[in-house]
Amino acid sequence: MKYRHADVALAVKRLQHRHHRALSQALQPLGLSLVQWDTLRHLDNHPEASLHDLAVLTFQTDQSFGTLAARMVDRGLIERVPGPGRAVRHRLTEKGAELRKAGQELADVVVKKSFSRLSAAQLNELGALLDAALESDPA
Repeated sequence: MKYRHADVALAVKRLQHRHHRALSQALQPLGLSLVQWDTLRHLDNHPEASLHDLAVLTFQTDQSFGTLAARMVDRGLIERVPGPGRAVRHRLTEKGAELRKAGQELADVVVKKSFSRLSAAQLNELGALLDAALESDPA
């Protein structure tokens, strides 16, 4: 076997780290951190998500995400809206939606460059392999 499990896991982690560094740098002119842009992206895909849902989606604790969400509300990027019962939901503001779109354009450039040495077939194969690996562990 050419690649050991640990070697592949480390390569995935190194690629993720490269993406995080490059995305953080690319988003800086927009005044966004990677986790802020990620929040905007997830809210676009999951309108009116709860604080807990967003914390899970962005790999944050509920407490740390609560602090982040408060700062994003103060900046006018997201707003809190009443949900069922005592639930509070979150929604993109117009400003947040504009920054999400601008950030997505930057992110597309970063990841396209990262995968530029792969053919379309290789990129599809990699995506399918990662999907299969992720399905093997429901946690």
